[in-house]
Amino acid sequence: MDRISKYPMVVKNLNWHFGERQILHDINLTVEKKKFYSIIGPNGSGKTTLLRNLSKSLEPKDHTVYIHDVDLKKLTNKEVAKRIACVPQNTNIDFDFSVMDIVLMGRSPYFRPFQTEGEEDIHIARKAMKLTNVWHLKGKNINEISGGERQRVIIARALTQQPNIMLLDEPVSQLDIQHQMELMDTMNDLIADKGMTVVAVLHDLNLAAQYSDLLILLNEGKIVMQGTPESVLTRENIEAVYNIEVYIMNHPVTGKPHIIPVKRHNVSSLAG
Repeated sequence: MDRISKYPMVVKNLNWHFGERQILHDINLTVEKKKFYSIIGPNGSGKTTLLRNLSKSLEPKDHTVYIHDVDLKKLTNKEVAKRIACVPQNTNIDFDFSVMDIVLMGRSPYFRPFQTEGEEDIHIARKAMKLTNVWHLKGKNINEISGGERQRVIIARALTQQPNIMLLDEPVSQLDIQHQMELMDTMNDLIADKGMTVVAVLHDLNLAAQYSDLLILLNEGKIVMQGTPESVLTRENIEAVYNIEVYIMNHPVTGKPHIIPVKRHNVSSLAG
């Protein structure tokens, strides 16, 4: 059996150019079912570009990204939306919809032309909103709630698509520590209960270490290393990619790597 068919997502020799500049270089990934993956790396390393290729918001070349054994390029946007939900960095919304209306938009891939939502769609939306703790906001105007609340509403909308792959671009950047943990716990519950696969771009290395099954470390558009938090988050890897000296200890509760920055390296001394 072809190895592609065993996994919800496989990436083979993915390259991406913006004009004459190459952003991604020969990306190869095998994404397993029911795992939490975090894409980490410094600013400008290609994390968001990779995620956008996986979601088809940037169209990869033929035979580079496969979703459940099917070339992503061959799927329609509706077919992609039933398999993959993507939560972008920018959650601003230009129109004054209610929170409930925004969440129900996640059901649109399942509607026929001119069809509106029914009881089942509302039930699915309610369940997603309760999971993300925004049900109490259902009647609010989307532009009258906080940025953190809006982030959770957009995740609820993604859940109503009933995907089996969830892609999140910096999902906790606007959340306080309580809601960061709540969101990450929700993702792990979805993995355990629904068999979902989650791929998230995260800047916080300690958060990535605590919640991820596997990490993908990017730098300058290339995969430096991929594997467990213990194998990827080494002092040597972090110093080489982030240009900082760190102290790494085992978290006293989880045993996962916990990174303490010590100092930034002097760039000029490294160059010399």
